[in-house]
Amino acid sequence: MVTRSLLTGIAVLALSVPAAVPALPTGRRGGSPTADTLPTITFVAHRGGALEAPENSMSGLTAAFERGAAQVLDFDTRMLRDGTLVVFHDATLDRTTYSSGPVRSLTAAQWRSVRLRPDPRLPGAWRPETPPTVGEALDRFGGRRVLTVEAKDPDSLPRLAAMIHERGLTRSVFVNSNRVEVARQVHRLGLLTQLWRSARQLREDRPDGWRGFVDLLDVDYRARPEDLRRAVRSGIRRVWAHTVNTPEARDRMLRLGCGGIITDAPTLLTTP
Repeated sequence: MVTRSLLTGIAVLALSVPAAVPALPTGRRGGSPTADTLPTITFVAHRGGALEAPENSMSGLTAAFERGAAQVLDFDTRMLRDGTLVVFHDATLDRTTYSSGPVRSLTAAQWRSVRLRPDPRLPGAWRPETPPTVGEALDRFGGRRVLTVEAKDPDSLPRLAAMIHERGLTRSVFVNSNRVEVARQVHRLGLLTQLWRSARQLREDRPDGWRGFVDLLDVDYRARPEDLRRAVRSGIRRVWAHTVNTPEARDRMLRLGCGGIITDAPTLLTTP
């Protein structure tokens, strides 16, 4: 849950955000970042930085890109009734938009009438906007930032994989899930696999058995130290922590050996 004190702390950083963020040019450039070019300590803007901008919005992702505090942009995906993939977290529209009902009940044409409802506690000025499609997000940020994309609907994976392959982004997009069997499927589809686990799951997990198909293990910062150390020693190349929103939690996770910080407040956690 977002606390008002944390939001106040972020606002103090003077994150002045224009009501309309300038569009980025489309088309990839040479020397694109990939998973292999990430720094030793990597910061991820979770849902675009959900304490700094409307979550999973194009304007929020663009602002996170332009600020440059995070080397990785994160967003969620859902599939509409007609198979269109959109950037959205919840199974229903109720929490973050002016609409209600299941996301899966809409078509692409109907999706264009959905408007995000900006949280009034966010710093800066934000206007209602339609959440982007996954294609729009990949076209705008693919090849400019490494991305982590959580496939909320596992049956969308073949379509998502095709979109990533078509754009030549297989080395710069991690596909995330909480389910081990879905992670195996992601790997079989030739994609970078991200598997996130809760503190409760990590008590029983033996992640060294996943190193053959998991490229990124995404661990709950609330987990016990012994469970986090087991994850770090698993042999999986990348172990990052979610969702870390305070400097104290950041420092703890780095001390325990995590190489990435997934945060709703990337500017706060990277400001000296």
